[in-house]
Amino acid sequence: MAQFFHIHPDNPNARLIKQAATLLREGAVIVYPTDSGYALGCHLEDKEAVTRIRQIRNLDEHHHLTLVCRDLSELANYARVDNVQFRLLKHNTPGAYTFILQATKEVPRRLQHPKRSSVGVRIPDHPVALALLEEMGEPLLSSTLILPGDAFPLTDVDEIRAALEQTVDLIIEGGVVGIEPTTVIDLTGATPQLLRAGRGDIMPFGIEA
Repeated sequence: MAQFFHIHPDNPNARLIKQAATLLREGAVIVYPTDSGYALGCHLEDKEAVTRIRQIRNLDEHHHLTLVCRDLSELANYARVDNVQFRLLKHNTPGAYTFILQATKEVPRRLQHPKRSSVGVRIPDHPVALALLEEMGEPLLSSTLILPGDAFPLTDVDEIRAALEQTVDLIIEGGVVGIEPTTVIDLTGATPQLLRAGRGDIMPFGIEA
């Protein structure tokens, strides 16, 4: 049975954030709020927890899981970013985007796309998510909470509890969140490519709808 924390979306309770970080370090899979819906998260190095997230979402190894980072400095440890990419990231983070970039050696091979050596990265714009990342001192491995067969992320906490309280270890309620997933943009090529339309505006990337 999952634990349940209600954490104020504007003033996160430090004690509960610390408890959530401890659970993550001990192998927990959690549900937590972001600016683009609720997400599943686990510790970056925990293979078993990563497998559990893939099972919950019914994802194969070709689907990018996302490294959720607290800022650009941390992101640059895990993804190769040139000057053009850096400017795009700087002007559009934090926000409701997931970016596909070439992975650095800091990213375990099992978390990279098996053929492209790429990784999904994002910097959320939600106080609870950012407080948790700050307490962890490292990225979370994460995936939008879209269950198999659904088109949109789960946003109702009662529905999340009914669906997942026997499957995850912690559910964090963090107020009203967005109903659209992140916009996913591939920055590994010469020009940005839209992989999934979501909450993030595509206009800054020169992509036509």
